[in-house]
Amino acid sequence: MKRLIAALLLGATPVLTAPAMAFDIGAMTDAEKTEFGAAVREYLMANPQVLIESINELESRQAEQAAKDDVDLVAENHDAIFDDGHSWVGGNPDGDLTMVEFMDYRCGVCRQYNQEVVDAVEDDGNIRLIIKEFPILGQDSEASSRFAIAVKQIAGDEAYKAAHDALITLRSPATEDALRKLAEQIDVDADKVIAQMASDEVTQVLVKNRELGETMAIQGTPTFIIGQQMLRGVPRAGVASAIDQVRDAM
Repeated sequence: MKRLIAALLLGATPVLTAPAMAFDIGAMTDAEKTEFGAAVREYLMANPQVLIESINELESRQAEQAAKDDVDLVAENHDAIFDDGHSWVGGNPDGDLTMVEFMDYRCGVCRQYNQEVVDAVEDDGNIRLIIKEFPILGQDSEASSRFAIAVKQIAGDEAYKAAHDALITLRSPATEDALRKLAEQIDVDADKVIAQMASDEVTQVLVKNRELGETMAIQGTPTFIIGQQMLRGVPRAGVASAIDQVRDAM
């Protein structure tokens, strides 16, 4: 009985004999169910590590399945992710590996790891970087993204990069006055940018990014897609290490 219980808890199917594989608790009598329940409790009390091992195995299988599901999501939404026609593309546009970052200018983790992302792209030299404006943290996030998108639409990619770099370190609220000053610092027409922020063109970019985020089940920033792999957050080993792992698998 204890051998069967351990196998059931750990999901170790090779341990189970043919009769054990046919085990059906629903076929037990009430007395047998009571005895079985008592045996399970006794086994777990004597071997608590079995429960931990079972939980770890379950989490491992769930993580593996989630990773497979994410690969499928990336494949199914390839064009919207890698070639949407409105997101800024930097790094090496002809690089052999594309990295996409869904980011929010008010996200503390996005700010913390921004320089690491920049360094990883520069050090590699062969990464195509795409920034997806994904404001989810309130009014300042929305205003910041609208400003960045408006700058790109009016003044182009280089001006967008300057706006992006300034916004990711902006400590003050993203008020109109603050954004006007930022526009002056990066040498773009403040009046045109502020007016463009409220345009349908800017709104449509955000709507498309949000729709994609919902489809991809993205609930937080930063979220990265490196090649076909999705990283929901920054891995402990860092962005550069994640890039290396993807390259090793290419």
